[in-house]
Amino acid sequence: MKNNSLKENMTGYLFIAPQLILFLVFLVYPIIEGIRLSLFRINYLDQVFVGLDNYRTLFSDPVFVKSTVNTIVFVIFIVALTVAFALFVSAAVFDKNAKYVSFIRGSYYIPVMVSMVVMSMVWSFLLNPANGLISYVVQQVSHTNVNFLGNPKTVLPVIIFVTFATNVGQAIILYIASMIGVPKDLFEAAEVDGASRLTIIFKILIPLVKPTTVYITIMNIIAVLKIFVVIQLLTGGGPNNASTTLMYFLYNNAFKYNQLGIASAVGVIMFLITLVLSIPQLRSMFKKD
Repeated sequence: MKNNSLKENMTGYLFIAPQLILFLVFLVYPIIEGIRLSLFRINYLDQVFVGLDNYRTLFSDPVFVKSTVNTIVFVIFIVALTVAFALFVSAAVFDKNAKYVSFIRGSYYIPVMVSMVVMSMVWSFLLNPANGLISYVVQQVSHTNVNFLGNPKTVLPVIIFVTFATNVGQAIILYIASMIGVPKDLFEAAEVDGASRLTIIFKILIPLVKPTTVYITIMNIIAVLKIFVVIQLLTGGGPNNASTTLMYFLYNNAFKYNQLGIASAVGVIMFLITLVLSIPQLRSMFKKD
């Protein structure tokens, strides 16, 4: 019996070994190496151990503080908008005609299939203060010249909207798929009891798709923390670092200023922020009611 049990265990370990090796090499090792590098001052010739000096330098850098605030603002607003809007659209159409649902899914998913570089370039043309369509329309209405990407007061809302509009389609697809899988008996019983559509949505539908909500929230937190292409192509972190994020700050230090130790410290901080923001979501998913 022990030999059979050992063989079964070995078979299972052999099946998961390739994925486990990839996980250790491409995920666990980079995290450990990033933590190690964050404790060193690195140049082209050598590495000098400096302990927590890189972290002290970061927290005394106003650009880093500004990029951290910007990143937190992006995470809060983009994730909240994505979850709320995707829930609204999905709850409104999930039980409608199949062709209509397919049309809605396809319409919202088209921006997801397009490269983020292409979408950023399109929005850059639309928002161009000299000849962009959006800037032209606003100028005709308000009779004043506008530069949404050059104004520190408007640049954050614009980037939030662009990122939200580009990525919300994926959340809608996931929500509709999850809602279609909810047993129809629950809806029929609620209707027999006289429940309104709003009651059904808030008391039955939304609680039953909670695992999907947790998944979408965590994935969007990670995606927004890594936001880079939109910043690089639309604003370059400006004006006056008003749109700089942690990922863009990391990129500048790693590839422009050759401050690999500082960049690694930023990566570690981003990893910790992701954990802090994701743990409450995971706990709510596994919590037993």
